[in-house]
This record gives sequence, structure tokens and C-alpha cells, in this order.
Amino acid sequence: MSITSIDKEFVSGTYGRFPVELVSGSGSLLTGSDGKQYIDLGSGIGVTAFGFRDEAWMGAVTAQLGKVQHTSNLYYTEPCALLAKALCEKTGMKKVFFGNSGAEANECAIKVARKYSAEKKGPDCYTIITLLNSFHGRTLTTLAATGQDHFHELFQPLTPGFVHVPANDIGALEQMLGSVKAAGIMLECVQGEGGVMPLTKEYVQVAASLAAQHDIPLIIDEVQTGNGRTGSLYAYMQFGIQPDIVSTAKGLGGGLPIGACLMSEKVQYVLGPGDHGSTYGGNPVCCAGALSVINRLDDEFLAQVKAKGEYVFDALNGAEGVEGVSGMGLMIGIKTRKPAREVVNACLEKGVLCLTAKDKVRLLPALNIPMEQLSAAVEIIREACK
Repeated sequence: MSITSIDKEFVSGTYGRFPVELVSGSGSLLTGSDGKQYIDLGSGIGVTAFGFRDEAWMGAVTAQLGKVQHTSNLYYTEPCALLAKALCEKTGMKKVFFGNSGAEANECAIKVARKYSAEKKGPDCYTIITLLNSFHGRTLTTLAATGQDHFHELFQPLTPGFVHVPANDIGALEQMLGSVKAAGIMLECVQGEGGVMPLTKEYVQVAASLAAQHDIPLIIDEVQTGNGRTGSLYAYMQFGIQPDIVSTAKGLGGGLPIGACLMSEKVQYVLGPGDHGSTYGGNPVCCAGALSVINRLDDEFLAQVKAKGEYVFDALNGAEGVEGVSGMGLMIGIKTRKPAREVVNACLEKGVLCLTAKDKVRLLPALNIPMEQLSAAVEIIREACK
């Protein structure tokens, strides 16, 4: 049996896979089982931040594999402690909780906000305000936080305590804060699954101000936007705010599963022993890989990410068949005249791997993709859009 046949028979059919079996990779190039090469502009949905077989990342991971691959959180390990220290020093946050995914990071963020507000204002203060068109994960609670009805349809009843308001509508946010007992406001600075749509700077700043006025935590979901993706370490850094809670995952581990919930001084002591936990959270191998990623995201490197993003925007804005380009850094959405899936399939045929987000073609290349590969891929996208 072929790998495709085995997969179809034994793997749960929750994914609409492309007809490609990937067997190896190097940098931003992937090779299929038929020997065909692809320029990867998806990076595992924003995960392989430094591409494939990155020597520094592999060295950090394999060195830790030769020591201890797992211990549980009953003991201390160096990679976990050093990664938490690096994240706090680079963000000004005070504490980190490690999990395995973005959804888990968001679950932790929600628990911190609710516990903080319950202790300050009473147990009936538990509602989290999120945005329409948002996406925060696929657990029942993070689905409830997600402001897209079609994700909710099959899984009722969802976790109560979430309300959704339109993005960039300050009046709607103010009105909601006046009508519910809010425990927090939760935002993505760029709505990824929602079509790669950035919020306005004014809206994010007003949301931060309102959260402070109401003494509720501001949660910024950086699962997809974080770890250099938008051209800054975290996207909120381009909006002139300091969140109370930041969730992140995806590119943090460079290909290994890790999520993190960063807590500010305001909420750093909300969680105590036994309040939360994760068997695999802070896994030393995953933390070693993540530390390798985080330590290389300096200002010079992030400036290159921004420059590559600007190149893509300039090359595609106004191109034939392109109706608009949105996003930040190397998190890019392309509104095409043709159906997005048709454009993605045409790119696949020509050796370029792209993604979709709603009705857009979505690009999330490795942050260090070589310019010659990026420019070659962009030319193939331009042709596919015609």
C-alpha cells in the first residue's frame, strides 16, 4: 500500500490534504516522494520559522536529546528555565506557563484572566470579550472564544462566557464592556484564519486603555503572529501597547510542539501550585529548540523579515488578478479574482506551496527564506493569479 492509501485508511479524515507526500526538506525547499521540489511558503502553517534541517536548531535539539528528553514539571530543567528567562527579558513580561500548542496557551490565558477577575470582582465576572472573525483554537473553550459561527455549528453547547464584537469598532467594544461583567479582552493584532486582517493601531490602543480602566486583563493572541512572523518579536510591539497576557506557539518551537502563556506583573501571581498544569509543558527538547529560535530573532534579523514582506506586498499589489494584499511582515493574505483554492492548486502544480485563509491565498514562509527563492515563488503566484 502507498503512504497515501495507508493514511486514508487509518488516519482520521479531518484534513483536506493536497495530493503530495513530502519526504525531505532543506531550508525552504521540500521534496516530494516523486522527487519533485517545492518552494515552501506555508512553513507548516507558520511553524518552521527557520525552515528545514536548520543546523543551529538541529544542534540544540539533538544535544538535548542526548541528555534528557522529558522529566515532568516536578523537577527543574535548564532549557525550560532559560527559555522563560529569554521570553520575559525580551518582552518585559514576568512569568511564563508552557504548554504544547496555541490552543493550550489560549486556554491558560483565559484561565488567568478569569481567576484574576473573579478574585478582584467576584465569581460572576467571567465573560471574555473577543472579536468577530477571530480564531483562538479548536478546544471547546477556544472555539467558544473564536468569533466565527461556522466553527461552532457541530459542537454545541460550547463553553459559556464569551461574547464577540466587530473588529475595529470602538463603540461596540465600549457598549459590550458596559453590558457584561467582563473578565478580559482577547485580541489578535492580525486576524490570521480570519483572512490575514490587521487591526488598526487606534483600536488596539483603545482596547488596551479600556482594559486598564475596567481593571481586566488584555490578552493578545500571538499564536500565529508571534516569534518574528510580522517583523517584530511579537506583533503587539508594533501597536504601542503592553499586554497583560500574551499567548504564543507555532513558530516558537521551530517545528516541535510548544505553546507559551506570558504573564505581566499585573497577573504574574494569579496561578499557584495546582491551579494549572501540563504533562508535556516545558519539555526540555522542545524548549531547547525554541530557545534556538528566540535567540536569533534580533533587530537585524527582524528588519530582514520586514523587508521581505515589503517586497512581496510591492510585487503583488496591483498585479493582474490580484484585488488586494493584507497582513504584516511575512504573514500575508492575497485577495485574488480567481478562487483562492484554484490559485493555490496552480502554484502547487508549478512547485510552490501556499495556504488559504477564508477567501484569500495565505503566505507564511520561513522567516529566513532566501530572496532568490522568495522572488521565484512570487513570480509563480503572479502567473497563477492571472
